[in-house]
Amino acid sequence: MKALVYQAPGKKALVERPMPELEAATDAIVKVSTTTICGTDLHILKGDVPTCAPGRILGHEAVGVIEEVGTGVTVFRPGDHVLVSCISACGRCEYCRRGMYSHCTTGGWILGNAIDGTQAEYVRIPHADTSLYRVPDGLAEEAVVMLSDILPTGFECGVLNGKVEPGSTVAIVGAGPIGLAALLTAQFYAPAEIIMVDPDENRLRAAGRFGATKTVAATGNAAEAVLKLTGGRGVDTAIEAVGVPASFITCENIVAPGGTIANVGVHGAKVDLHLERLWSQNITITTRLVDTVTTPMLLKTVQGGRIDPTKLITHRFRFDQMLDAYETFGHAATNQALKVVIKR
Repeated sequence: MKALVYQAPGKKALVERPMPELEAATDAIVKVSTTTICGTDLHILKGDVPTCAPGRILGHEAVGVIEEVGTGVTVFRPGDHVLVSCISACGRCEYCRRGMYSHCTTGGWILGNAIDGTQAEYVRIPHADTSLYRVPDGLAEEAVVMLSDILPTGFECGVLNGKVEPGSTVAIVGAGPIGLAALLTAQFYAPAEIIMVDPDENRLRAAGRFGATKTVAATGNAAEAVLKLTGGRGVDTAIEAVGVPASFITCENIVAPGGTIANVGVHGAKVDLHLERLWSQNITITTRLVDTVTTPMLLKTVQGGRIDPTKLITHRFRFDQMLDAYETFGHAATNQALKVVIKR
């Protein structure tokens, strides 16, 4: 089968790999029909994720059809049309019982990290009964694949952790796919203002179409611009959706007293925490790896037409064009790319 393999920092290849096989009674083999590329995959290729070893098939987002199930799988059968969650969960360990599926002792974020992932024609899914979701009839795969990761990540790590509420003021630093997913789902809670911050004018225009009330070009002093827009007060929720020191420091500089900084980005370098300014400001800083506990709810919102995640898709590729897809996504500003979709 064709698979996209991480070879070393800065190196990847589309190669032939053997078909995956069942390794446990609770496994399923899924024939992938739609997948995509995440910003986290780019972080892996930069060498920012040491848990991902060279030789790994990348990817943790997919929709497909079950090819085979282990004897312990009771919820799904071959032929079922399923969404693959980016998080694998046993449903039984201490962390799963607390709803922290991301820290499952035998799962968590393992696809495309600790085990081979979804950027291949077939993928093995551990804990299939609690790590797959049936695709509702009539929903397009392109919409559903956005629920593998970016929508629950933007919602759980950004909106829920950030305590977005009616009438509040929100700034999202980073208007890439995750930041835009946070923008779409923040509107569930009717904040008074959602300010998007990004250096890319194309992404800021997209943010305006998707519901941002104001945009700030992060080419100068973005924090100063946000403070000016809020009358010097700052924002109740600052969502960091990039994963670089400068964006987190921007959040530190714009959060209002009593506010929350919700980190979403994957950080590969240390960030300075300016407690000499923030110690007295009653702020909260949250971190989180997505748990995907909201996936069933988000599926219903998409099915009911409350949000349309296909708006995030700008480019489409075939499986044999996966390297082209990486080239496009890796130079998103040049190619005006948001989310890319890869299909059979």
